[in-house]
Amino acid sequence: MTMNLIHIDTSARPGLSGIEAHGSHTRRLSARFVERWRKARPNDHVDYLDVGQHPPAHVNGRWIHAAFTAPAEREPWMAEVLAESDRLVDQLVAADLIVVGLPMYNFSVPAQFKAYIDNIVRVGRTFGFDRARGAVPYWPMLADSGKRMVLLGARGDHGYGPGGRVAHLNHTESSVRSVFGYIGITDVHEAAVESDEFGGEELAQSLRKAEQEVDRLVDQLSGKLTNERSPDAALA
Repeated sequence: MTMNLIHIDTSARPGLSGIEAHGSHTRRLSARFVERWRKARPNDHVDYLDVGQHPPAHVNGRWIHAAFTAPAEREPWMAEVLAESDRLVDQLVAADLIVVGLPMYNFSVPAQFKAYIDNIVRVGRTFGFDRARGAVPYWPMLADSGKRMVLLGARGDHGYGPGGRVAHLNHTESSVRSVFGYIGITDVHEAAVESDEFGGEELAQSLRKAEQEVDRLVDQLSGKLTNERSPDAALA
């Protein structure tokens, strides 16, 4: 069975490190992941979004007014305001795997990716809300969908990983986990390059380690998904 994969790059840097001067490490890792995935599962469909270079429109008052108006009551202008968001939500809903090149900018996600997040966290589309539910009126609408997410990061310093010396300053992957968990996507995997600002062998070692982790994730996830969707899997 074929799968749908969304490949999202969020870096402001347009090129790939190791190929172009000042290229992006996250674009390098995400491109490696998708290339290896295509080799493992050539029939899968891959959509590509470069929100780093072409970010979605930021949420404004008109967007909020439209999104929180019941669909049956929306005026024509509201459909126009929400058209980009609807396309992004439709794409996300159809996806089995979301692969994100996610650099750390000032301890959190790039503004371009935050604009994407604000467009896909939609009442009535990716999360539900009902005051009649009492103290917990919200619920995730993408739970139990089987979606998986891979975050491929890059950081200037080192020690941002779990247990690291500056892990408490890393609000990048954790914020993404929180947001996507809120809409029901909780199966999240990570790999990251560190020490970009140090360069030299320290950066080279981190790149090698991150690329090895990318390869491992592809092998793990592609094999697991293939087995889950095999006709014989239910007989095992």
